[in-house]
Amino acid sequence: VGLPVFVGVVLVAMWQIMGSLGMINEIMIPSPSAIAVAFGELVTRGYFWDATWVTLKETLYGFVIGVSLGLIIGAMTGTFQTFRTAFYPFVIAFQNTPRVALAPIFLTWFGFGITSKVVMAAVICFFPVVINTVAGMSSVDDNAKMLFRTMGASKSQIFFRLTLPGASAVAFAGVKPALTLALLGAIVAEFVGGSVGLGVLIKELNFQLEVAKAFSVVLFLAVIGLVLYGLIELLERYLITWNRD
Repeated sequence: VGLPVFVGVVLVAMWQIMGSLGMINEIMIPSPSAIAVAFGELVTRGYFWDATWVTLKETLYGFVIGVSLGLIIGAMTGTFQTFRTAFYPFVIAFQNTPRVALAPIFLTWFGFGITSKVVMAAVICFFPVVINTVAGMSSVDDNAKMLFRTMGASKSQIFFRLTLPGASAVAFAGVKPALTLALLGAIVAEFVGGSVGLGVLIKELNFQLEVAKAFSVVLFLAVIGLVLYGLIELLERYLITWNRD
């Protein structure tokens, strides 16, 4: 922790000094002290915490839905060759589609409420989970599977005692960024057509030329993303104990 904190302090200090010396236009890029003052004003407002709660709900709901579907479809794709042949090309094709462009479509389908934001968050975090789950299941040693079969293990025993534990570390590599991707999806959907949320707040602050407050919300989102990623990392260490060095 020490080295990243030190680097962060140095960068913020340089940013502040450059702003104080007039090397940076503070109208375009406010100084850290101005951003801190602006954030202090925001946290005293009830609408700020209401917007935070809405965005977190959209993120968490979308994450749960996207990851659940991703793990199920990834497991089916990695287990059943027929399913993989039939559906995996469509998954790859949809993965290559710029999903941010789907936000206006979801807005048309699901309206301006929370549903369109949850769907957008779920769609964005869905694909890394599917692809990593398939890759994890494909990485399980075929010789180990043959050994299980020769010892009389059933298909369910092979799946739960060999394939699932063997694939879990790689699958979790897709789950870890999925939560921050869900946050990204929620913010994008709020930009396109939201009435409340941190994305809407950033857009309104920019329109009002409250640049320092907009910066503070962006940095607050960065902190939220870092915390969420850390929570998933802790969950991985707790669940996947056999993959520790």
